[in-house]
Amino acid sequence: MLSRLLVLLVIVLLFFGVDYYVYQALKWLPDPWRRPAQIASLVLSVGSVVSLLLFFLIPGFQGSAARNFLITIVFANLLVKLFAGIFVLFDDIVRLGKWVGLPPAPSEGGGDKTPPLSGEVGRGLVIPRSEFLVKAAVLAGTVPLIGTGYGILIGAHDYRIRRVTLRLKNLPKPFHGMRIAQLSDIHSGSFFNKRAVAGGVEMLLREKPDVVFFTGDLVNNTADEVQDYFSIFGKIKAPLGVFSTLGNHDYGDYVAWESAAAKAKNLQAVQQAHKLLDWDLLMDENRTLRQGGDELSIIGIQNWGKSFVKHGNLAKAHQNTGNAAVKLLLSHDPSHWDAQVRPAYPDIDVAFAGHTHGAQFGVETGGIKWSPVKYMYPQWAGLYEQPTASGGIQRLYVNRGFGYLGFPGRVGMPPEITVFELERV
Repeated sequence: MLSRLLVLLVIVLLFFGVDYYVYQALKWLPDPWRRPAQIASLVLSVGSVVSLLLFFLIPGFQGSAARNFLITIVFANLLVKLFAGIFVLFDDIVRLGKWVGLPPAPSEGGGDKTPPLSGEVGRGLVIPRSEFLVKAAVLAGTVPLIGTGYGILIGAHDYRIRRVTLRLKNLPKPFHGMRIAQLSDIHSGSFFNKRAVAGGVEMLLREKPDVVFFTGDLVNNTADEVQDYFSIFGKIKAPLGVFSTLGNHDYGDYVAWESAAAKAKNLQAVQQAHKLLDWDLLMDENRTLRQGGDELSIIGIQNWGKSFVKHGNLAKAHQNTGNAAVKLLLSHDPSHWDAQVRPAYPDIDVAFAGHTHGAQFGVETGGIKWSPVKYMYPQWAGLYEQPTASGGIQRLYVNRGFGYLGFPGRVGMPPEITVFELERV
């Protein structure tokens, strides 16, 4: 308890320092800007401190929905102050330069003036540099607020169908054209718009896949989170079956359980949830799809992550798949591909993963594809290919996730439903 209080104290002092620094700069704003900006700054500051206190000190506020709300308030405040603080810091650096005797930056009307704005040239109207930079700081601070609002109200459920063709040399002819839909990272405990979630499932069903893969994280922490969504996700059916795996959040590792037995009971309930949804949960197992005399193997393991829990046993799951012409692996964490799959199992043609969420934030437009999660995971979104020693190609697809965790929204990284078509080449 003492360590938690110490962490809380350090965080609160850090927030107070940033908040006070930005708040003091707002005095340079003229009326009618000054008072609304100061009030907004105080509201965000108080909201953050209250959120931190509730999160750290009251266990009842650490449920999934409450936690997401608190995290959003805290990070919205932090981002606003950091964006605004960049401009305020620049102004203070200029002031420091003057104080130590450095020559001021050239400008019209004196050292503390900016050049006239284009619409004011010839009228002799200038804006003091400090006022200009603080106004810029206020405007910059609105950017994360707008982005946060968009990400929650629109981005969280802006489901996108991504279509991928998987060209496989060894694909038997009867499986040519087979359609696979993939969902990942549902995180049912985070949802706040049941109607929108149902709309996402309807989008998947309209694709009429032959088989569906779910690659883990049905819940955030506890099995009861999915209870209100059985009627929605239970609609997901496919002629050849729905196959699923567990993700790191499904094990309840992020909850302070009263006993090991309680944690084990929760995991059993999560597994039972897959059964109630009529999903075939693969616990280090495999299933065989047969078309005529040809076989395709679906291999599924429990979570195995380089930096997370390592429950999966690929050797066990891979057993007795030798007759399958094509082998498809469901493994939640993409770090598993480089760590075990590629070095030891070159006969696995395609691995399907999720886990990263694309950080729920990024840019994908034209030739630009970026998210901060790329610095943690070499394979973080989309299709990846590597040659094998035998001259073949091994593939990994990382789904950007259907749900969200922490921040209850998405900015530039919309939730994904992937539809694959197998093609014989």
